[in-house]
Amino acid sequence: MKFNKWTVGLAAVGLVSLNSAVRAEEKASMVQTALSGTSLSGYVDTSAQWNFGNGNAHLPPYKFGGASKADGFNLNVVQLRIEKPLDEAEWAAGYRVDLWAGPDANTLGTSSTLSSSDFAIRQAYVALRMPIGNGLDWKIGVFDSIIGYESVESPSNPNYTRSYGHSIEPQTHTGVLASYRFNDLISVSGGVADTVNSSINSRAFFGSTGAAGIGGIFGNFTGASFASPGDNRYAESYKSYMGSLALTAPDCWGFLSGSTFYCGAVNGYNNSALGSGVGLKQLNVYGGTTLATPIKELRVGAAFDWVDFDSTATLTGPALAAPATAAVEAQAWTLAGYASFQATEKLSFHVRGEYIEARLFSPTVGAGVPDHSAILAATGTVQYDLWKNVVTRAEFRWDRSVAGPRLFGGSGAFPDDHNAYMLAANIIYKF
Repeated sequence: MKFNKWTVGLAAVGLVSLNSAVRAEEKASMVQTALSGTSLSGYVDTSAQWNFGNGNAHLPPYKFGGASKADGFNLNVVQLRIEKPLDEAEWAAGYRVDLWAGPDANTLGTSSTLSSSDFAIRQAYVALRMPIGNGLDWKIGVFDSIIGYESVESPSNPNYTRSYGHSIEPQTHTGVLASYRFNDLISVSGGVADTVNSSINSRAFFGSTGAAGIGGIFGNFTGASFASPGDNRYAESYKSYMGSLALTAPDCWGFLSGSTFYCGAVNGYNNSALGSGVGLKQLNVYGGTTLATPIKELRVGAAFDWVDFDSTATLTGPALAAPATAAVEAQAWTLAGYASFQATEKLSFHVRGEYIEARLFSPTVGAGVPDHSAILAATGTVQYDLWKNVVTRAEFRWDRSVAGPRLFGGSGAFPDDHNAYMLAANIIYKF
């Protein structure tokens, strides 16, 4: 083995032995081999936000928003990714770890203790490939949910703020996911996880309680809390299941070539919605498409989300004289449209329009008459990438409650306005 001059000199004066140097060189070689192909990347996400009006007690309930970001400057999140992707080998292996630090890490809610530590493991999985057909890929560990138009990663989205569809979808799961690509046009995935919710290593313990993740848009039932009959036997066998189908338009479709259609579903038990202990069954269904157009700079898309909660609830709110407990089914659905125009290499425009409706069915109110709320939202974003590796964008968002009670504004216990307006700047450095 060839040693460098520094090692030989130390050995000559008796400070090291050549045997120990050999072992050190071998260990260094093993570490280098293990780390070969591993990449380090991430981003720092910051923003400044102004919410019009005098009160921030009742802001639109989309995810990664809220009063803590209103009317000020924000560090949203820092993501650090360590990854060794699968190579072309038949029995390929790799891994991926996404670490989050910052306030958004608490909203993500992957902590197994539901603590607010400004730290979260977003993803951490082992990636494997089996030489079955075109190759069967596996993720084992913690991975992003398989449904949704928008990403958990802000730089990958066309807008700064998240949609309501994204807000009612699952975020991450602890389990096993298999993916298979039949050809360039068709791919499928399916998996099983502990629960629907993000909390790592959570179990389907029936009997936990808390506030529903979309409770803020249930009109008179903004104080609703959900509970299930205590029965921990389900933790042994009750799991969450998911599946998806992706279709890509072939080259022979002309300008539509490369357009995609995606659909999927996740069904299971939610032990933790938005960081609070919650016990309820949850079913999510999603369908979305991204379409190319005859104008190569313009792309449009659409997404549909539907979620159903089934549990027992303790209801409070102005519709009730006193708290009441009853069997409850809560549902929400959203429909969103997207358009993006790449004006120049650095300048792009993005718009999103969305409608969401939520209903809470309970025999305690009007002999089963559903209470419901609806919101119409419009978002416009201008992105100009002046600096290398930096995403800079300005965004205006308008949310309006169009059915049910007023949902926004005011600083007291109850909102006093149908409208919410927001202006924001978002600056992200990607490395």
